[in-house]
Amino acid sequence: MKVGYARVSREEQHLELQLAALKAAGCEQIFTEKIKSVKDQRPQLDQSLKYVRPGDTLVVWRLDRLGRSLKNLLEIMGFLEERGIEFQSLTEHLDSSSPSGKLIFHIFVSVAEFERALTIERTHAGLAAARARGRKGGRPRGKAFNAPQKIATAQALYNQ
Repeated sequence: MKVGYARVSREEQHLELQLAALKAAGCEQIFTEKIKSVKDQRPQLDQSLKYVRPGDTLVVWRLDRLGRSLKNLLEIMGFLEERGIEFQSLTEHLDSSSPSGKLIFHIFVSVAEFERALTIERTHAGLAAARARGRKGGRPRGKAFNAPQKIATAQALYNQ
């Protein structure tokens, strides 16, 4: 079964055009929403992801209609792959049910893993460089907690 998802954030994006393309692609169920892409909550996308079953195909008009960012898109595509759900983007001619589509799908996932590894590597290098300069990570202690009277009061309360 093919399940469509259409999203518009502005009037010029023509919801009717997306719906016509999804219907022409054979979508039996179509979820639509008018929402800005920067919002985290996209209830119709969530509904469509709950609706699709293993063996189904989630179809979008263009990749940018599905994900807000590359990271978000890769998360969604990874979720689909884990559940055995195929993916199809009509404009980019991306279809994860074909061998070449699966290759592109896996390249996307590999790029995401590479990006994550680089981020971790840069973070560790930055922390090591800061330590070498004598900087310590974490939240700085407030001066109020270093006062002898405060320490004595806290110790007395703790002992009780």
